[in-house]
Amino acid sequence: MSKFQLVATAAMGLEAIVAQEVQDLGYETRVENGKVYFEGDETAIARCNLWLRVADRVKIVVGEFPAYTFDQLFESTKAINWENYLPVDANFPVSGKSVKSKLYSVPDCQAIVKKAIVERMKFHYKRLGFLDESGAVYKIEISILKDVATLTIDTSGTGLHKRGYRQHQGEAPLKETLAAALVKISKWNPNRPFVDVFCGSGTIPLEAAMIGQNIAPGYNREFISEEWPWMKAKLWEDARNEADDLANYDQHLEIIGSDIDHKMVAISQENALETGFGDLITFKQMQATDFTTRLTDGVIISNPPYGERIGEKEEIEKVIRDFGTLMNQYPTWSVYMLSSMENFEELYGKKATKKRKLFNGFIRTDLYQYWGQKSNRE
Repeated sequence: MSKFQLVATAAMGLEAIVAQEVQDLGYETRVENGKVYFEGDETAIARCNLWLRVADRVKIVVGEFPAYTFDQLFESTKAINWENYLPVDANFPVSGKSVKSKLYSVPDCQAIVKKAIVERMKFHYKRLGFLDESGAVYKIEISILKDVATLTIDTSGTGLHKRGYRQHQGEAPLKETLAAALVKISKWNPNRPFVDVFCGSGTIPLEAAMIGQNIAPGYNREFISEEWPWMKAKLWEDARNEADDLANYDQHLEIIGSDIDHKMVAISQENALETGFGDLITFKQMQATDFTTRLTDGVIISNPPYGERIGEKEEIEKVIRDFGTLMNQYPTWSVYMLSSMENFEELYGKKATKKRKLFNGFIRTDLYQYWGQKSNRE
């Protein structure tokens, strides 16, 4: 087994959760903005792709060096042992980004990195002509930040938020990775009832169900590194068998999703069937303010509409106001609401126990946390 420097990328504000996930898999971490670094072998690549709920991607860091000139970029890239990662027929597209650096032309940086790798590969594999690039795909990225270049290879392919269950979605779907993060932040456990009163296409209840039954989020999808010759099929088979063994399919869950839009409720039900949770999660058409329950110690996690269209803002403000009043009847329930409305607490009728700044895509939001009182049940 080889040892790799790996990095799990994460949305801003979610690094600590991703670091905890990586640590739970048995690896030591180092955290930077949007990145969680750790060391691991081929098995770590497979396990992290299968298990990380909140990370965006898992990448191999192949090199890091200062790059003030194109010559420096070329020579430092060429000095890397690319043959340790790329077979002779590797198809290796290069993407790039540059922030606050002298080498600001991304197309030029990409072209130079590509040329340097080709030179290295031709020398190592003793090729005179072109490399045919007819084999497996290795997505390489050159990222330059403050004149330090980092070269990575993406092991995930499609982003990790693509679990494979979302057949349909609404206009502004919440990313699965962010939905999982909200559930993790709430510290919900499967012995407590769980409700989403603005469920949309059902992402938050579905992520809660996967957490509740300890199902690996990547269990039913494929990853780009499965095609790599040195990532043996047996590795993936063992990692998936481990995930299957650790899943608790018999865990009973009390999960409800509701939405005012009957079309979204139908989409949620389809997505739940696709995940195998058709009988486990209850979806119903209902206004948030019609919520009622006899259960105690529950958790509500929702991403209410932000009311960006004319007329919608006043409507959603009234719903939040009424919902805040309604929840006074359920003191043991904890409520977590993700909203971009700066006056959310005023509308809800009380100050949040805790606020956490998060980004829903490019929208700056806050997670308003209202912790319930513990009843005698716990």
